[in-house]
Amino acid sequence: MVEDEIPHLSITVDDKDINAGALDVLQEIRPLWRKEDVELKLLTDGITNKLVGCRHKDEDEAETVLVRIYGNKTDLLIDRKAETRNILLLSKLGLAPHLYATFQNGLAYQFVPGCTLTHQTVTEEHIYRLVATRMARLHKVQVPNQHTPRPFIWNKVQSFLDLVPDVFTDTNKHTRYIIIIYKNASSNFQIYRFQGLKIPKALLQAELHYLKRVLDEPGLPVVFCHNDLLLGNVVYTQEKNCVTFIDYEYAAFNYQAFDIANHFLEFAGVEDADFSRYPSEELQRNWLCIYLEEFKGNFGAEDIDRLLREVNRFVLVSHLFWGIWALIQTEHSYIDFDFLGYAAVRFEEYFTRKEELTSSGKLPR
Repeated sequence: MVEDEIPHLSITVDDKDINAGALDVLQEIRPLWRKEDVELKLLTDGITNKLVGCRHKDEDEAETVLVRIYGNKTDLLIDRKAETRNILLLSKLGLAPHLYATFQNGLAYQFVPGCTLTHQTVTEEHIYRLVATRMARLHKVQVPNQHTPRPFIWNKVQSFLDLVPDVFTDTNKHTRYIIIIYKNASSNFQIYRFQGLKIPKALLQAELHYLKRVLDEPGLPVVFCHNDLLLGNVVYTQEKNCVTFIDYEYAAFNYQAFDIANHFLEFAGVEDADFSRYPSEELQRNWLCIYLEEFKGNFGAEDIDRLLREVNRFVLVSHLFWGIWALIQTEHSYIDFDFLGYAAVRFEEYFTRKEELTSSGKLPR
């Protein structure tokens, strides 16, 4: 099996002492590095995972090893064996950093010099040209023994929804959760009440059924996707004028339009999400033109129009997906982040965009 190509270490890194755990990992994969010669730096205290940069004082920056520690209960959301297989496959194709080892609650991989994107840099043409081209190359990846793949998104959203508790452990969070759903679904509330649905989880279930019914059309391109191309998962290396995608936790076959829509929505950022930053139609068309040039070669205006229409419908799936994801994190994560507030923002955007699309006739009610 491909995941057997790298070592798996019987090490569990303590979330409260990640430096010591990172050194234990290094002892196995860099045995010649003395602990006292290693510089450790917490590169990001992310909203799900923690990342430590480990650099020997006598080595170049390019030799830095990254040790990523998974967040609490994230194995409920992510297939770690599939993640490992994906990284190994994409690494061989030059589309992902090299993976050095996995351990019980994380992995160690190659450092890519550069800067992650911001909501300012992602709109710069020379940057988004690189991103669009890179995504197109990823979407052309052929996975062994996958001849007629199905999009993972519907089963994934359903599995996420199944993990959302009917009642949150924290009563204050549960009360706030109910208010959030009622507020954002207010225009639909009478419909759901008439149908006898138990608010609020059943309301989300009904929205998932709606999206699958109206979007799961025959013939929509299904390709190998990143599925989580937020700005922090794109590294720009100025010296080489290239971008690298990292963190392939959700990589899988999915609708082409979802991956693009999801990336466009990430222009908003996460911690202070502002969806007014969603790219203008002009920027979207420029981006899609660059993408199709790499993905298809020969394309016309109708190809851009079709893909633009699909992308702007699949923004709904992204909002619902990450809104439900945030509800799971609300219950399980130890990270100091307002996941429930993030869910509220995503659901508000979901219902706003849904109303716009249905009112304009771009989606049925």
